[in-house]
Amino acid sequence: MNVSSSRSVLPTAAAVVTVLLWASAFVAIRAAGDAYSPGALALGRMLAGSVALGALCLLRREGWPPRAAWRGILISGVLWFGFYMVVLNWGERQVDAGTAALVVNVGPLLIALLGARLLGDPMPPRLLAGMAVSFAGAVVVGLSMSSGCGGSSVLGVVLCLLAAVAYAGGVISQKPALGSASALQVTTFGCLVGAVCCLPFAGQLVTEASRAPLTATLDMVYLGVFPTALAFTTWAYALARTTASRMGATTYAVPALVVLLSWLVLDEVPGPFTLVGGVLCLAGVAVSRSRARARVVRVGAAAGPEGEPVAAPVAGPVAEPVAGPVTEPVAGPVAGPVVERRPEEV
Repeated sequence: MNVSSSRSVLPTAAAVVTVLLWASAFVAIRAAGDAYSPGALALGRMLAGSVALGALCLLRREGWPPRAAWRGILISGVLWFGFYMVVLNWGERQVDAGTAALVVNVGPLLIALLGARLLGDPMPPRLLAGMAVSFAGAVVVGLSMSSGCGGSSVLGVVLCLLAAVAYAGGVISQKPALGSASALQVTTFGCLVGAVCCLPFAGQLVTEASRAPLTATLDMVYLGVFPTALAFTTWAYALARTTASRMGATTYAVPALVVLLSWLVLDEVPGPFTLVGGVLCLAGVAVSRSRARARVVRVGAAAGPEGEPVAAPVAGPVAEPVAGPVTEPVAGPVAGPVVERRPEEV
């Protein structure tokens, strides 16, 4: 594999790891939520993630992030690692899973709008079309999983909407920080900031941990080590190499994977509409991450009436026609080098 191929494959692989682990987090949250309250679960998750990330930073001798990155780290730490974790856990207790999935998936749309407004992210038609398809799939998944109006509350919907806004704000704040600090540094110190924000729930965590079953505590540790420490690092790695809008669209694969994992782990057989919604989510992600077909353009060639390149003049003297049998023309050397221009990756 050459260098250019590896630069393209590694961010994609990092994004796949992220969405897989974030999808598994929904299953683990449901398993641990019976024993831990929203704030205590968020604090325990952040503490476990901070320990894992801190050990990795020491092994790699990462050191402190540069001063230029701290503004983004602090904002993303407060919004995403702190506030988001608490209100999402709280909101999912107030509404059914379908309503929560539907409202929280407003987040990628907010990321696209904020990214275009604040970061100057381009909004190509493929990205917009893919996000539209994925959001339609999220709506289908949410409606098919919803237990009706009786399972929802105004407070729960508001909390899930706040979680979506915090998620979008955290991503937009994190993107500039990755320009001057490594993905591991941004994730580690963002997680530490989130843990500090969740410290008011320390008393609840101690009390609930003393009487919680071991499986629930292990689920909480899993949330900190894998969906937080590992998945947020791979997310930051991929985010540093693409736009916030495109990474936000990638997370629309999470609802489809949640449906699959719930089927495999929790024996929750999805209905036909849920499966259709999951397929739409994945199809939209595929469209949003696809690239326009590359075109080869010869330097020095003139453009035709439809924008197609016209053959460049042949270098060297022009030969006089010679009488004799007609032969097929042979292309001469083209003036100037031949280069391949590809559309800018978004």
